[in-house]
Amino acid sequence: MPIEQIVLLAVVQGLTEFLPVSSSGHLILLPVFSGWADQGLVTDVMVHIGSLFAVIVYFWRDVLRIIAGTFELLRGQKSENSRLALCIAVGTIPAILFGLVLKTYGLTTLLRNVELIAWNAIIFGILMLVADRYGRQEKNIGDFGVKQAIIVGLAQALALIPGTSRSGITMTAARSMGFERTESARFSFLLGIPAIAAAGGLTILDFIETGEGVPLDALYAAALTFVSALIAITFLMRLVGRIGLTPFAIYRFILAAVLFAYVYGWLPGFSA
Repeated sequence: MPIEQIVLLAVVQGLTEFLPVSSSGHLILLPVFSGWADQGLVTDVMVHIGSLFAVIVYFWRDVLRIIAGTFELLRGQKSENSRLALCIAVGTIPAILFGLVLKTYGLTTLLRNVELIAWNAIIFGILMLVADRYGRQEKNIGDFGVKQAIIVGLAQALALIPGTSRSGITMTAARSMGFERTESARFSFLLGIPAIAAAGGLTILDFIETGEGVPLDALYAAALTFVSALIAITFLMRLVGRIGLTPFAIYRFILAAVLFAYVYGWLPGFSA
């Protein structure tokens, strides 16, 4: 890839992974509108891994709590840490199962579709807007239990469909159950750690088995994504409590309108 594409991929992924606007959707759209060759699934996964490390660094205290809680679970001990670790584990299962289904039946490539991204931008944007405007703000991360984790986990599984937004759909699910905005974002990001790690690990192993190895430019993109993602997390965590999710829902509606104009040729000189 040209250096311009590597940098732009990193910036787009870093910003959109944690803003509720769908990073996978934007990664698919980038080559469509730029004229560059599609960077491919492996590069997409590598920049997601860059985002993963940004989450680990930003939420390092919570990550240590989850690690400690995991060992406590294995010893049969009950504590706030073990409960959080259990919630993360339970919430991760739906995404892993759905991901295996998509991979087994070869549906991953079929979902890289501009029109599908547009529809998902609208549908899940509406759900996000309603949940954020009418959902109560009375619960924090300490109120998460297995039931709530399963619901948010099922929402995360839907995010494997481009245009949905992993952070957006999981925050929507949490907000609909009365969790505070910042706490919804916090659990959303923590829940993404094992799911992103699992998807990235499987894809990299598959690629290595072919004897090709991971492309060097994908590694560069992952490193740059780490930086932009860390900035995006800091931005969202500081602002989401004050401004809510409405601006992001509006952005999704505008994006969908642009994509429909592109797909159906509504504007002269701007069509698929």
